[in-house]
Amino acid sequence: MSRDRRRPVVPLAFLAFVSLGLPDGVLGVAWPSLRRSFDRPIDQLGLILLSMMAGYLASSFSAGAILGRLGVGRLLVTSCLLVAASAAAWAATPWWPLIVAGGFVSGLGAGAIDAAINAFAAARFTPRAITWLHACWGLGAMLGPLVMTALIASGHGWRRGYLLLAGSLLAMAACFQVTLGLWELPAGTGGVAESPSVAGRLREALREPRVRANALLFFLYAGTETSAGQWAFSLLTESRGMPAPAAGLAASTYWGSIFVGRLAFGAVAHHVAPSTLLRLGMAGAPLAALVVSLTRGGAGGFLGLFALGLLLAPIFPLMIAETPKRVGERHAAHAIGFQISAATLGAGTLPALAGLLARHAGLESLGPFLLGTAVLLLLLHERGARH
Repeated sequence: MSRDRRRPVVPLAFLAFVSLGLPDGVLGVAWPSLRRSFDRPIDQLGLILLSMMAGYLASSFSAGAILGRLGVGRLLVTSCLLVAASAAAWAATPWWPLIVAGGFVSGLGAGAIDAAINAFAAARFTPRAITWLHACWGLGAMLGPLVMTALIASGHGWRRGYLLLAGSLLAMAACFQVTLGLWELPAGTGGVAESPSVAGRLREALREPRVRANALLFFLYAGTETSAGQWAFSLLTESRGMPAPAAGLAASTYWGSIFVGRLAFGAVAHHVAPSTLLRLGMAGAPLAALVVSLTRGGAGGFLGLFALGLLLAPIFPLMIAETPKRVGERHAAHAIGFQISAATLGAGTLPALAGLLARHAGLESLGPFLLGTAVLLLLLHERGARH
């Protein structure tokens, strides 16, 4: 792609990932108000997250075939419209089942956006641009809670926040529609059926213990990251008595620390070995989770969440980069696909489990839960690194 054609696409791709992060950060702040509107128990957030996970997996698994038919541009337009429709339905519906169904539709759109932008970036962008692309997800996840907190604190309510989210996604769909001609993949990219030899390597990779162990790491990582982000606002407001504006700022800061951390760790990645940075994040995350678990004051929880996000930030991109070393070059491509799927499963199931614990043992169980998953993540990583 020429520089003139690439110039407008790069910021649009960044905006797409910002929009991808917006719904993820918004839900945790909206949940206490949303569940009171529908008179639902606290653990029902897990039902929404599982519905989103199902939609995400369904669209990401079929993204290759859909890309081959629609192309990147049309897939992005369709996906943004799906997420916008889900947000608009949430803003208007009085029925709880439509909230759960809307989660599935939102997951469908988000999974397709993720797959389409990543496929395009892998073919067209430099590694540095791809790193910044993923950092933009954290920026979106930071901005969403800030906007939702401001609307709730000013008395407009959570529905107004989702209406605003729908409007921003409609604007993104319009941007993609008018730039359809710029979202072209190289010939032969995407939508191609696997040959028998490739399918055989897929089965071989699934039988490899190192591949399965690495997928488990991604399951734990994504579950830990998402559990902290989705439940932080509820923990700080309903258990620790923090005012909603301050708790919203704390939740936003958690997501923002992931954005900042990925930028910072990316800047030093040329000078420090990825394995060293991974160990730093893995070893520090349990300490940050311990701070969240032991402190009851607002300042301690705020600092603990910020440190946890900062230390978790480099783990996902660095584990992707380290995959060939950990599983071998032969299995690396298939292993990365398994890892992304495992991360999606973790982001749905572990926060749901945290919600069940919160309902039966109280919201303060979140701290020990995060500590346990972070410690297990560290132990499994070290075991895989030795092997």
